[in-house]
Amino acid sequence: MSKNRFCLILAGWLLPEVSAWAIGIDAVSVTTNAQGGQTYTVTIQILALMTLLTVLPALLLTMTSFTRIMIVLSLLRQALGTAQAPSNQILLGLSLFLTVFIMMPVFEKVNSDAVQPYLEEKIEAMAALEKASEPFRQFMLKQTREADLAMFIRISGHAELESVDDVPFSLLLPAYVTSELKTAFQIGFLIFLPFLIIDLVVASVLMSMGMMMLSPMIISLPFKLMLFVMADGWSLIMEMLAASFYTV
Repeated sequence: MSKNRFCLILAGWLLPEVSAWAIGIDAVSVTTNAQGGQTYTVTIQILALMTLLTVLPALLLTMTSFTRIMIVLSLLRQALGTAQAPSNQILLGLSLFLTVFIMMPVFEKVNSDAVQPYLEEKIEAMAALEKASEPFRQFMLKQTREADLAMFIRISGHAELESVDDVPFSLLLPAYVTSELKTAFQIGFLIFLPFLIIDLVVASVLMSMGMMMLSPMIISLPFKLMLFVMADGWSLIMEMLAASFYTV
């Protein structure tokens, strides 16, 4: 029951118009016709709510550190040239659990300030939604570039906002995702550099030896793996990703 109520809180927070009927919603309506028969219909609100719940995981992933982590790990795999090792499932799982680790202060604040008081019936649903949105808003604002936020404000045609607290989620979310993409590709560029140097050195050596039919990727792969292992690459990558975020 607690999990279901928490999902309803998130759904109402993401779409304010849903919150008016999210609690205590009528699922099925029965209509009796002139012949005495009954017709069962599902309200449009239920259909909208179920549709929202299907996209809720994707929305939550874009509002957390998952985007940056997943892109950086994917670029790392390409820089190593290991094709499908680690596999996509491993990268997804690693990104998800690292996201939980990074976002835990935010989740704990949402749980203590909004979820638990609402479950204990100390605050109303709308008050819980407002309290739950604040930690996510602060986290996203700290990671969002001012230039990206200003760009979406300009595109949307909004007037000048007095403070960041006045920025709606419809503008903050795309600005945050855009900033995350930029940051992830910047980190990926730095990760690529040492492996690119190894590829260039190996390719130059093979060309000088006249071994043009041999793929440089095959020869450079063991050297890149050796460099990555000797530098304790996985620990460095995990530490760098965790330190690149500022939690509340």
